[in-house]
Amino acid sequence: MRVTVSVAVAGASGYAGGEILRILAAHPEVEIGTLTAHSNAGQAIGGVQPHLRLVAERRFAETTPANLLGHDVVFLALPHGASGELAASLADAAKSRGEDEPLLIDVGADHRLTDEVAWNEFYGTPYAGSWPYGMPELLKSGGGRGRDDLAGVKRIAVPGCNVSAVTLGLQPGVAAGVVDAGDVVAVLANGYSGAGKSLKPHLLASEGMGMAAPYAVGGVHRHIPEIEQNLLAAGAEQVRISFTPTLVPMPRGILATITAPLLGPADAVRPAWESVYADEPFIGLLPDGQWPSTAMTLGANTALMQVAVDERAGRVIVVCAIDNLVKGTAGAAVQSMNLALGLDERAGLGTEGVAP
Repeated sequence: MRVTVSVAVAGASGYAGGEILRILAAHPEVEIGTLTAHSNAGQAIGGVQPHLRLVAERRFAETTPANLLGHDVVFLALPHGASGELAASLADAAKSRGEDEPLLIDVGADHRLTDEVAWNEFYGTPYAGSWPYGMPELLKSGGGRGRDDLAGVKRIAVPGCNVSAVTLGLQPGVAAGVVDAGDVVAVLANGYSGAGKSLKPHLLASEGMGMAAPYAVGGVHRHIPEIEQNLLAAGAEQVRISFTPTLVPMPRGILATITAPLLGPADAVRPAWESVYADEPFIGLLPDGQWPSTAMTLGANTALMQVAVDERAGRVIVVCAIDNLVKGTAGAAVQSMNLALGLDERAGLGTEGVAP
């Protein structure tokens, strides 16, 4: 018997919210309910998200608890700092109305970190606490994976997009003890959609086309403590990471190049990745010698990677490609929703990219 899940999206006018809607439109078990926005409230959805034809004639509602309650699931695609406040308001409103709280899925940063000290250092806003972490493939040093903690939960924090690329790329080596997580270097090429829809001069096409530019250099990027948190969960004794993201002139996608010192024999490296990802539906280790590109993952809920050993430098090199809006955000959110509700983990999620 088919299950129908009613879903609302708060912040549906942004890139992440729009991508959630695009995926949900193809989900066989979902009925799309209220869609809210802030400055775009009252406007036709087709005027803001013209590619979403299924809901083009509907209008954005205001982002209030009253508009969001009554759904089975609410996705929070809001700016950092807004999700925690809205989640608390939704809980209070549900209690006052005698209703069950919906499953809340936060694609922002508000509930990702378990360490309040790290939150204060990198975000500097009131700490909203941590929620179950929405990375189903995350390895846990005691055994199992992240999906084991998602069944039946009522709160999910979706990982950061850069975090997903680095964590998924490196964690097999950490878990197998073939890399030293105490000296990780990650350099990422990032599409502009990762910066959101805010109108800023350096994000204009006239500024960005034909230019690559680093940002958040020198250990200040907010995804650093989350990467550390994940690699420690995978079994690292300590994590030190030099993390440098770079904007490149493409709408979406992340290509992460990650290196760490080799521990042990070089011929133990590739088998570590093969054994971890052999049965994962959305993670692919490419054939030996083939390297990933962002085009391979465009529009797909996949992370594709390759691993090699630079024996001269004594380092393992992993290159991981994802679509920052799908596997990096909306796809991971829907995948986690499926697990929380007991649906097929793959429902509504594609693995085929779009090329050229």
